[in-house]
Amino acid sequence: MRLHNKSFKLAWMKQSKLILPIIVVSQFCCTSLWFAGNGVMNDFVSTFNLDASAVGHLTSAVQLGFISGTLIFALMTIADRFSPSKVFFVCALIGSLFNLATILDNQTLYSLIAIRFCTGFFLAGIYPVGMKIAADYFDKGLGLSLGYLVGALVVGTAFPHFLKAFDTNVNWQYLIIFISVIASIGGILMLLFVPNGPYRKSGQKLQLNAWLLNFNDKNFRAAAFGYFGHMWELYAFWAFAPLILSTFLSNNSTLSFNVSLWSFIVIAVGGLACVLSGYFSLLYKTKRVAFVALLLSCLCCLISPLIFQSNSEFLCLGFLMFWGIVVIADSPLFSTLVAQNAIPKLKGTALTMVNCIGFSITIISIQLLNYVATIWNPNYIFMLLAIGPFLGLIALYKNT
Repeated sequence: MRLHNKSFKLAWMKQSKLILPIIVVSQFCCTSLWFAGNGVMNDFVSTFNLDASAVGHLTSAVQLGFISGTLIFALMTIADRFSPSKVFFVCALIGSLFNLATILDNQTLYSLIAIRFCTGFFLAGIYPVGMKIAADYFDKGLGLSLGYLVGALVVGTAFPHFLKAFDTNVNWQYLIIFISVIASIGGILMLLFVPNGPYRKSGQKLQLNAWLLNFNDKNFRAAAFGYFGHMWELYAFWAFAPLILSTFLSNNSTLSFNVSLWSFIVIAVGGLACVLSGYFSLLYKTKRVAFVALLLSCLCCLISPLIFQSNSEFLCLGFLMFWGIVVIADSPLFSTLVAQNAIPKLKGTALTMVNCIGFSITIISIQLLNYVATIWNPNYIFMLLAIGPFLGLIALYKNT
């Protein structure tokens, strides 16, 4: 009997070493659905004779789909009532099919918006559920595990800028097919090789107000509000990174650099930051590391006008790379704090609802900057992004 238990334990240890890489690869493959449209947006416009304004509508459609999906998934406690790996698999397949539908002939703006909305909807069963799966496997070192997961998402976010930088001539339909295929493979990998984790608490009944129960805990509230403040800044910074670089170039006509390539670098460097912050969380308290990163990104917002009005290419690009690091470094840590302070049986619901609220906030901040950019000097608009980190810091400080 002891020999059998020892063999089982050894087999489990060997398997568990592969769990995190599989989760990370699956997450990267499947979240590529999120940004598939970004990489071929101009092709959509030219192929289907759309107006230039379609770019904003199609981008927002994915975000709104994700927000709607996370809201419904949280209210229905999907990730806690059912096997998260199976939920991940099903959503990956359905999301891949909707993504594939964009290559059909005779698309209109409305049909593309509907397709991208549905793709975003099923991403609700991929991104937050992937974090739930990691939390079910890793109790200690969860910050590092989520650092790898969020890092994969960050690189996926930056990838369309990389493609644009080198002006690849690959047929856009082939790119869409490729992304749908790898997303399906990611779902299959999760289903076959990542069973329910040892820390999973199963057997939840349908309870529509379950997500509210987590907010009764002050530690959970602090982590959630810190995350909300972080999200106010994050996606607006990513969305307007090309504008920052373009504006700097236009103000300094003697300089020249590839805006798309540097947009990729500024965003993608955050993937490494997520992993490094995960390692720091093993040495220091997770909340302390998150607080420092949020504070530094808040300071970047406030001093940004001074940097952007300089004529130093080295200073501007170096500053943006630093900002790209600290703006995302706290993201996996806040998700870790949310998971650790959530009711164990409602961990998946907690992560999903916090994602829902966080991504809803991103739409507000992006639209605010979009409007303010028309009436203010673009060098000053990013100071408004400090509002979110400042409020997040207050929430964390009050909980110390």
